[in-house]
Amino acid sequence: MRFVKIALAAAALLPIASYAALGGAPNAGSAPRSLLQSATPASSSAAYTVRESHDADGVRIREYVLPTNVVFAVTWQGPIRPDMVALLGNYFPNAVSAGAGRARGTGPLIERSGDFQIESAGRPGNFFGKAVLPRLVPANVRADDLQ
Repeated sequence: MRFVKIALAAAALLPIASYAALGGAPNAGSAPRSLLQSATPASSSAAYTVRESHDADGVRIREYVLPTNVVFAVTWQGPIRPDMVALLGNYFPNAVSAGAGRARGTGPLIERSGDFQIESAGRPGNFFGKAVLPRLVPANVRADDLQ
């Protein structure tokens, strides 16, 4: 019984992976720190904010959030791939269909179709990638520059 209490206390203190799904609002329950802001030309308002968090497996997740509180891109890097269902949300089926026509484990997954772009690569111990919704990327921002 004492072990159960200790385990529950430890679980309550451990950080929980909390990030938003692509195209949605950042998770209101999380407290990721804002890292960067990109200023729009001739304006004091930011084009977007970058929110970074780390999941329980040590994967760094960056959310690129518009002033309208919508995530237009996510990037990840870590020893394993993050929970792609949670990370991509409604766009997860797009990622699955992008990889369906190729042999598993034959190199990076790169798909650049109209409304959804994904790049995912790596090897055991070092996975990285990004997913972008091009229609939501601010006009003065290059999706290729997001890391």
